[in-house]
Amino acid sequence: MKDLRVTLVQSHLHWEDKGANLAAFTEKWSELKGQTDLVILPEMFTTGFTMNAQPLAEPMGGPTLEWLARQAAGLNAVITGSFIVSENSLYYNRLVWMRPDGSYEIYDKRHLFTLAGEQNAYTPGKERLIMDIHGWKVLPLICYDLRFPAWSRNTVGYDLLIYVANWPEPRRHHWRCLLAARAIENQAYTLGVNRVGLDGNGFPHTGDTSAFTFAGEELLHVANAEGCFTLTLSHAEQLAFRQKLPFLADQDRFEWL
Repeated sequence: MKDLRVTLVQSHLHWEDKGANLAAFTEKWSELKGQTDLVILPEMFTTGFTMNAQPLAEPMGGPTLEWLARQAAGLNAVITGSFIVSENSLYYNRLVWMRPDGSYEIYDKRHLFTLAGEQNAYTPGKERLIMDIHGWKVLPLICYDLRFPAWSRNTVGYDLLIYVANWPEPRRHHWRCLLAARAIENQAYTLGVNRVGLDGNGFPHTGDTSAFTFAGEELLHVANAEGCFTLTLSHAEQLAFRQKLPFLADQDRFEWL
């Protein structure tokens, strides 16, 4: 299996301003074509983490989805991140996995952040999404999901675990510790992509976008800076590590009710 090139995009987000955010991302990665296989954006990358769902939500097939399709085709890479979607009179914090050919899959955030009242504005998802890219199995999740290890348990042999987030500065220590823990316990590359700057509620974000190996070793850590950060992940190294230390075979067996 080939190595995987991943690009983590850490950015300030213009509060509830879709046009400004999409224009900024388009400019940020203008040089990425042919240089990456997967581009990862923060949580609610068009608006910031807002509970103002009704006026900001889009139906599937709306302008953000169309933008993702154009950008994925132009970069010849998968792009993923979450934004606000309306469906059947409900609102979702929805991650889209957009392929270069315009096909896509979705994941709705399972664990809604009650401290901010997210459960009052959005509907939780019920199913995980396991994606394939160049033979790699990928589990993409969203922000608060990071605190619930059962939801990310590696029962399907995935290779890469992703969290897109708007994780605030006061709990940055939790963010980095939990990312490392998820990498170690699941023996999988683990990436956390966060935003920087103040949001519309005045909460600061230092980013701390990070990448950890299957052994919990840090590959990348970026704080208080915007940019596109590209890494190459080795499947062969991960496989050799799992064969040497086959801990996943000893997991407790249980199922979600």
